[in-house]
Amino acid sequence: MKVAIIHDDLMRRGGAEKVAKTISNLYPDAPIYTLAYRPESTYPEFKDKNIITSWFQWFARNEFLMKWLFFPLGLLAMRSIKLKGYDLVIMSTTYCAKYVKIQPGTRIVAYCYTPFRLAWNPMSYDIYKNSKGSIRWVFDNVVTILKNVDKKASTQIDYFIAMTQETRERLIAAYHPKNNIPIINPAVELSNFSISSKIEDYYLLVSRFEPYKKVDLAIEAFNKNGRHLIIVGRGSQKEKLIGLAGKNIEFRENLSDLELAKLYENCRGFIFPQYEDYGITPLEANAAGRPVIAYNKGGVLDTMIPYHLDRKNATAYFFDEQSVESLNRAINAFEKVNFAPNKMRANAERFSEKRFKSELKNFIDSIE
Repeated sequence: MKVAIIHDDLMRRGGAEKVAKTISNLYPDAPIYTLAYRPESTYPEFKDKNIITSWFQWFARNEFLMKWLFFPLGLLAMRSIKLKGYDLVIMSTTYCAKYVKIQPGTRIVAYCYTPFRLAWNPMSYDIYKNSKGSIRWVFDNVVTILKNVDKKASTQIDYFIAMTQETRERLIAAYHPKNNIPIINPAVELSNFSISSKIEDYYLLVSRFEPYKKVDLAIEAFNKNGRHLIIVGRGSQKEKLIGLAGKNIEFRENLSDLELAKLYENCRGFIFPQYEDYGITPLEANAAGRPVIAYNKGGVLDTMIPYHLDRKNATAYFFDEQSVESLNRAINAFEKVNFAPNKMRANAERFSEKRFKSELKNFIDSIE
């Protein structure tokens, strides 16, 4: 069976790129088609893959340019890709992988993280939410075009796969798919992590620096509580966030897998302040035997075991509001209770790469 993989873009290090890696490991001979690829900006494992980019590669020198030039250039670039001669095409997508034109008769499966945010949930972007007058009018027209294109492109997909029940419901509402949508939770790379007996006095946050990630909330909370926070990541808000941070907060980036694993393994706790569709990083913390302080919404409801529901097997302590006060109350309470590292590791093992590959392969085999 001849297989191709399409992933939106390879310009960052995020959970979607980790899923794309896992899919590629399941089908190692499959080329990966993508909008643009910068080896220095994403995971090094992609250097060993057959990556085929669109002509937008020449414009997308970095993630900032990729986003700002996507409409209309990126959209047109993905629509210019035409795939022929494949038996199966697997999309790893939120936005533009769906726009590639694929030969009729090809089986098409889309592992879809959520419907394209800008098209279906533009209010999640501050730049849209804060726009007014003629600027809002322009944005509304762009959003309408993107929604129409996205909806039409989705009709070529035979089967969607969702990450969680919540994202499954979003996919149904947006795309009205032809077939039932199974749920296959993304995997955590367990082999990267181990449990350490040396716990140090710092908290850890690993994230891209984008508004919805709420890194600013964590910074404001730690500015107030004075505890040591290490933040790993990069993104469009880097300079702003560094400017907000007090002396008790440090930033790191471009870490090796081993360096990052050590930070996970030795931290007092992992901070997860955002509303995330899924969230791999809390599971990475659990894989290292470390507990999570998480906002009580989104994917953590599927992956974490909250302390208030099961103290014996707990893997996380939840807070209910995205506010400095709520987060700091949770941190204070967190420091008064105990978590069992082996229970957290066991929770992460429920989301192994082996399990993900098996479920995905079994599903694909069932539809042939």
